[in-house]
Amino acid sequence: MTVRTITTNTLKTLKNSVIGNPAAKLALAQDTALIQLLVNCLNHPQTSYADTQGSHNDIRIESAHVIASISYGSEVALVSLIHANALHAFLLALSNMKPHDPVQLKYALARGLRVLSTAIADVVGPSQLGLRTWSPDLRSEAKVALDYLFEFDCLDIFLPLLADSSSQTNIAIAQLISTTVRSEAHRNAVIEWLPPAERSKEIKGRRGWEKKEMVNSSSLARQGGWVVRFLVNFLQKKDIKLQEAALGAMSSLAMENTIVATTLTRAWSDAVDTPLNMVLNLTKSRSADVQLTASLCAAHILRANAIHHPESIDYSAALNVIHVVNRVLSSSSETPLNKIKTCYTLYHLVKDDKNLCREVYERGTLEKVVLLAKHITPLEKTSEWEEDEPESTLALREATLTVIAAISLFDDNIRREVTDDLHLIPTIQVSLSHKNIGIRHAACTCLRALSRAVSIIRTNIVDSKIGMELFAIFKKEDEDPRVTYAALNTICNLVIDFSPLRPKLLDQGLLPRLMQLLASDDVSMRVGALWAMRNTLRTSDPSTRQTVMTHLCWPRLVTLCNDSNPAIQEQAMSILRNLAEDEEGVDYVFESIDTEILANCITSGLESSNEDVTHHTACFLANIANGSREEQDFIFAHAHIIHAMHDCMTDAKSNTRCPLISCILTLVQSNVRRKHELTEAGIISTLRHMCDWTAGVSVSMSPRHHRIHMDEDKEAAKLARSVLDLLESNIEDLM
Repeated sequence: MTVRTITTNTLKTLKNSVIGNPAAKLALAQDTALIQLLVNCLNHPQTSYADTQGSHNDIRIESAHVIASISYGSEVALVSLIHANALHAFLLALSNMKPHDPVQLKYALARGLRVLSTAIADVVGPSQLGLRTWSPDLRSEAKVALDYLFEFDCLDIFLPLLADSSSQTNIAIAQLISTTVRSEAHRNAVIEWLPPAERSKEIKGRRGWEKKEMVNSSSLARQGGWVVRFLVNFLQKKDIKLQEAALGAMSSLAMENTIVATTLTRAWSDAVDTPLNMVLNLTKSRSADVQLTASLCAAHILRANAIHHPESIDYSAALNVIHVVNRVLSSSSETPLNKIKTCYTLYHLVKDDKNLCREVYERGTLEKVVLLAKHITPLEKTSEWEEDEPESTLALREATLTVIAAISLFDDNIRREVTDDLHLIPTIQVSLSHKNIGIRHAACTCLRALSRAVSIIRTNIVDSKIGMELFAIFKKEDEDPRVTYAALNTICNLVIDFSPLRPKLLDQGLLPRLMQLLASDDVSMRVGALWAMRNTLRTSDPSTRQTVMTHLCWPRLVTLCNDSNPAIQEQAMSILRNLAEDEEGVDYVFESIDTEILANCITSGLESSNEDVTHHTACFLANIANGSREEQDFIFAHAHIIHAMHDCMTDAKSNTRCPLISCILTLVQSNVRRKHELTEAGIISTLRHMCDWTAGVSVSMSPRHHRIHMDEDKEAAKLARSVLDLLESNIEDLM
């Protein structure tokens, strides 16, 4: 770029040259001196070329427009803007705005801040519309910049603009909230923010002994916060663009936030209806954009409001969203972008909710998504196919496969509908090898959901050879880690005991690849690798066990059993449990691990605060009890194991209590004279409590104990009675 003289005309020319021109945008981004000059002009235009205040402002406005134009679509440009401290420059310019400054300047600065902040947030993630790929260095720098944006001093600059008299400025700030709030920390920062005047009132009104959360003098804060209050007010305006922006911001703030969601479902004293009903009414707006944004907002409110009680979700309200989704997916005139947004709205509505997945299946929504995915996916590969496909088509295919995976996650009937009636496997198969990372990731995720059905693994996945194609992706060391992780989750299903693919995957290098992933710095990847080994060992033969442990190694397994991360510890204890599924397996464990080390692993597992860890440890102990007399004596030879068993019995839930009592029953059946050790540890007394069904007897004084009730512990009580009956029937032998 040769521009060095900054005037309004040169800036307009520059702006027009980069719009829709990636090459010009890249050239400008690489001119770091010019980038810095543009950023400086936001606050200090070159005076020699600006003789009047008006021309000063014109230069500032046009500089903001140019920076906004180059913020998107170029990693190089974004790096240059971050290095030039453009975010701070926008905030500084907004903080120094004077009452007499033109509205156009304020809007240009607010819009520029929104566009730049959104580009930064897209790098940090999580993405709002499909996977994106960025360099690690840029992500690191972008995270620092985004965290800075949500510091209170910065919030004090741009959030008050929601109260500005200009609706254009209101829209820009609401859009900024909508597109940049991606994390819980940033969400809470915006929700809790109050204008400085309100904060000072709150501090003055609080008595010294009261905690901050006990006093809040602001009625606005009690209704979801100052920001939420303004956003709800915007919904009642007649400005469609303002409504859309407010809905987007409310959606981002309500996402997985029970406090905001609950506030939006309640009646407000000065409003004619609840905010949620206002949102639902806007799903019927004449504007398609407002309909879609209102649907996403409603989905987030409904799901967040039912986080702790999924059964309490408002299904009648959810139907409003489903109706919009069905309309858009059925329309031949809707744009690909609107269909992409619709798919992700559906994803957020049904994700991890079995009943909602069933609802959209029964209402024909799943069929519409599957047919759309098939319609936009040619099964015959040509040399031009991947090169010529529009970006919008790629993004739509990723969106459809992602939501199909979410809907298919829980129900075998839904999975069979997808594979046998709608015949989606060929579409997934061709998508697995696509050059687009998002499509490969979505295809792997979709296959993972379908592979949860035994019948589909044994038929569709084996017959189509798609399982081995996924395995080839899984083995690629240069694959995107997100795709590898999605493939790994599917592999966990393909190596289970009922899968015909288990021996073939073992023969073709499964374990060496899992060991590579176990060495990853990514905890999720390590957990997934261990999970795959755990499933490989389930109901396995001695040869498979030895093969797995040759790669994993016993010392490493012991270390993993004592890992500080409960998710790692859970998988390690489950591996021990599966290794000891029969007497030969129990012998193998005792031959391979020193008894003192093993005893410490068991005690550590039983004393864990994580219920999954204690459950698998209890099941491992129950397996040991099925071993030899010497291996049974091992339990009693370590008093700390017996005491840990007692503590776990009184504190744990039924699914952990049952295997522990089953272990005790087996031990007593083998040697009834063990009653003394059990009595000393308090276990016999606890078993008697479990058999008392009168009113739900508490058997623990610990703060995390569970009360024992008939409905949830009937099986545990039955086992406890068996132990006591056995001991009482042999009382004469004990004397």
